[in-house]
Amino acid sequence: MTAIQICALIGIILGAALIYWIGYRGGLIDGRFEGAEEGKNIEHAASAKTIRELEASLQFLRADHTHLAQLCKKLRTGQTFGADERQTLLCIAEKLKLAADTFRAMSSKSQAIQALELRDKALSMAALLEPVAQERAA
Repeated sequence: MTAIQICALIGIILGAALIYWIGYRGGLIDGRFEGAEEGKNIEHAASAKTIRELEASLQFLRADHTHLAQLCKKLRTGQTFGADERQTLLCIAEKLKLAADTFRAMSSKSQAIQALELRDKALSMAALLEPVAQERAA
């Protein structure tokens, strides 16, 4: 090979390498740009889907909250027992204690035990009515 042919061969190799490098860099830059755009589109679509799901969940919670509020209102207005009934139950409990003491004095233990059990039930019922009495007083 002559010197001119060797220089031409080296020039062709360097030219091909330069063209390959320019194409590689251009493709790399384009790929990064397209990948970033695609990522933004996917992120936007995902965020839009998430927003729709959150809005649907919010609508469900609002409907559920409205239903629960109506149910609570019905329960509050529907309660027929209040402070007066609670006081009556407490009086009954005191009378049952007196009856139990009387039965004990008369040596009737079964009747005394039965009166004490009824007294405990009346006191537990009065305790259940206590929050209602406090709410209505307020």
